[in-house]
Amino acid sequence: MLPALLTWLLRPLAAIYGAVMRLRNHLYAIGQRRSVGFQVFTISVGNLAVGGTGKTPHVEYLLRHLLPQHPAATLSRGYGRRTRGVRLAQPTDTAATLGDEPMQFWRKFGPAVTVAVAEERILAVPEIMSQAPATQVLVLDDAYQHQKIQRHLNLLLTDWARPFYHDWVLPAGRLREPRQGANRADAVLVTKCPPSLDTPTQARMAAQVRAYAPGVPVFFTGLRYHPPQPAWPGVAPWSAASGPVVLVSGLANAQPLEDYVRQTFGLVRHLALADHFAYTPARLQPWVAEWQQLPGPPPVLTTEKDWIKWQTPEIQAVLQGMVVYYLPVEVSFLDQEAEFLALLAQKMAAWQANQAT
Repeated sequence: MLPALLTWLLRPLAAIYGAVMRLRNHLYAIGQRRSVGFQVFTISVGNLAVGGTGKTPHVEYLLRHLLPQHPAATLSRGYGRRTRGVRLAQPTDTAATLGDEPMQFWRKFGPAVTVAVAEERILAVPEIMSQAPATQVLVLDDAYQHQKIQRHLNLLLTDWARPFYHDWVLPAGRLREPRQGANRADAVLVTKCPPSLDTPTQARMAAQVRAYAPGVPVFFTGLRYHPPQPAWPGVAPWSAASGPVVLVSGLANAQPLEDYVRQTFGLVRHLALADHFAYTPARLQPWVAEWQQLPGPPPVLTTEKDWIKWQTPEIQAVLQGMVVYYLPVEVSFLDQEAEFLALLAQKMAAWQANQAT
């Protein structure tokens, strides 16, 4: 968070930006700016704040529960990719051509999910439906502010440690739009919660959310980490004696991950990089040289998103000889998972009934 004095000084700029976003949202609400609907059940996963709220594992959670009964597609902007325009994932794609998160979807779900990226996402939907006409569900990744496409289920994510109702609009804070934008959500998911988050605290947080989104259901999710996996062939399976580790991460908020790694494996050092960090051999070589001087040297642990970007011959040549693992993660509901899935089924059934008329 910004220092209090700087936040106060930036409030006038934040007020101007917030007014612009309120006007934009109002124009969509009254139909002066049009949203286009498509004949596919559309789910948006997004947030009010810039930075990470755990959107990627939540998209994966939805895909796991929708497949295989409902053929699905994901649509992202494709941050950090070196290509332009509409692109549907192919076996030859990499993080450089798709972006790290879409590439992670592709590697994890393969041809079972159509993975698409586009700067103008509205242009990508007809292409998805043309190339994969059996698609029944479209999951829009990081699209809460992208109102050009109508959605049938609008999911708003907010980080437990930095909830939107304690934040300010840019540049005084991290919000892309005023807090009142939460009232467009069909459900709010408070993410990255500790497993010990008790019921009274959940109730207090839900009440603060509903001050901006009256009547909206609020759910609480955490992250469940799985055992580290070898990053490539030749690396021995993880064992209890493998730690402590050097952690490498390119995340918007890596603190929950750092805490987990320190507590579970032991932490020698954390190389905390920017979100969507662009790895190159030149950027990695000084770090590899430092790692080689450490006692051991210790194994390297990274995120699945970062590991995806290391799957190039150039990067692997620099990392050759290092013992590297990646850490799979998935969403875990603290409670009320059945209620969330019931909401998902209800929204889909309503859409299907409307399509039949």
